[in-house]
Amino acid sequence: MNGQDTPHGRGDGRGGRGGQSHRRRNEAGRERNRGGVRQYSQTAPSQRTRAADPARLAAFEVLRAVERDDAYANLVLPARIRQHRLDRRDAGFATELAYGALRGQGTYDAILARCVDRPLERLDPAILDALRLGAHQLLAMRVPAHAALDQTVGLARAVIGAGPGSLVNAVLRRVSAKDLATWTAELTETETDPVKRAALVHSHPEWIVRALRQSLVGHGRSVDELEALLEADNAAPVVNLVALPGLGSLDEAIDAGAEPGELVEDSALYAGGDVGRLASVRAGTVRVQDAGSQLIARAVAAVPLDGSTAERWLDLCAGPGGKAALLGALAARSGATLLANEPAGHRAELVRKALAAVDPAVWEVRTGDGRELGRLEPAGFDRVLVDVPCTGLGALRRRPEARWRRQPSDLAQLGPLQRELLDSAAEATRPGGIVAYVTCSPHPAETTAVVADLLRRRRDLELLDSAAILDAASLPGRLQAGQAEPGTDGTTVQLWPHLHGTDAMFMALLRRK
Repeated sequence: MNGQDTPHGRGDGRGGRGGQSHRRRNEAGRERNRGGVRQYSQTAPSQRTRAADPARLAAFEVLRAVERDDAYANLVLPARIRQHRLDRRDAGFATELAYGALRGQGTYDAILARCVDRPLERLDPAILDALRLGAHQLLAMRVPAHAALDQTVGLARAVIGAGPGSLVNAVLRRVSAKDLATWTAELTETETDPVKRAALVHSHPEWIVRALRQSLVGHGRSVDELEALLEADNAAPVVNLVALPGLGSLDEAIDAGAEPGELVEDSALYAGGDVGRLASVRAGTVRVQDAGSQLIARAVAAVPLDGSTAERWLDLCAGPGGKAALLGALAARSGATLLANEPAGHRAELVRKALAAVDPAVWEVRTGDGRELGRLEPAGFDRVLVDVPCTGLGALRRRPEARWRRQPSDLAQLGPLQRELLDSAAEATRPGGIVAYVTCSPHPAETTAVVADLLRRRRDLELLDSAAILDAASLPGRLQAGQAEPGTDGTTVQLWPHLHGTDAMFMALLRRK
């Protein structure tokens, strides 16, 4: 390739005369760079990359969509992978590059701020995104420095401009002068606040570090686990698959290198790149779903009930449809039916697509406010799942951009909605039926405080031993995820990334007396 680096860093990175000591002249014989010493790129101008390789371009487009359009990386990336026709290897590279740059944004921005001669907010956002991609390659990926520099500068030249390309080159050369450990040591050498230190080292906003620390204590864990929890948040998650009971098989995924899951039946861990290449995933009989979500759906379906033959189930906040699909398949096997409710029309359509593989006679999708259903269908359902809108602090590893979007005020704003939805779910549950309150957040304000408030206000509900029920729904071996709740005979469940390898899901199972 004429001495140029391949997209992922192969090649010797030479191909230039930057080390020559004689003075350079232009075609007219005039000396270039008169009046001072100039730093030359290692690569000759004629050989410098001026194009963006598809994998890096896909990652760059993901970061631009997140910043410019407030998009979700996990929704944008698969489309970009297909658009650029990336093979398995390049798709994996683009995924790690995009997600890694988003996860490490806090640390990388602190480093970049020391390498740029102006405040970062004064940089063009596209240039800043290119710098973050370059920083991640230089500091956290096994990409040779010369390849990371050459390819990132080429990306900037191709999609932003020649001037920005020179800036990117200069800044990333300063970044490459030290490794990540040296940079973080410098950033934190005078910082005495442990929360601020953890925020810099582990690339989390300070308020989220405090919130996770409070969450550990609130669920009976030690604050000494905070470091492990933050590290788990920054670990690239393995894709979790579930075969819909009675409909799907994991054989294809296993043949493609997936490993059977250790927490829940009919699950697998897949590290083979784009799951959309699996025919079973395209057919909808095998789905991507966190093992924690799988466990919760199975626990809801497994609670023994009395006094009902043909059960009606309700997923009150069903979008985008992961739990609804699994519940629908479980309902079909047990002779039950499922109503999946979702207030947003576009998300309701996602729920229909998720349920498409399940017998349509089993399920129905309603588009409407879940807070109304308790009044519209009082005591109308045997099992109700209410997976409420929350801060998503438990899924930061899968949604890396969320840590930079959420604000502390979100906790207070979401609280009333969570309580109203749980009240509606309780009203919609028949006497003897069960309601499952679920969040993808470990914060006590969104978990145990909401449940305790409900139990204080309503005497017709009792907390069940949620931990025992979840444990029975899992593969053999206790999860040790339960916590006894004061003033009750029951337990709640809190899963953790650093302990269980799942999102930090919370569940409380309640029975209506």
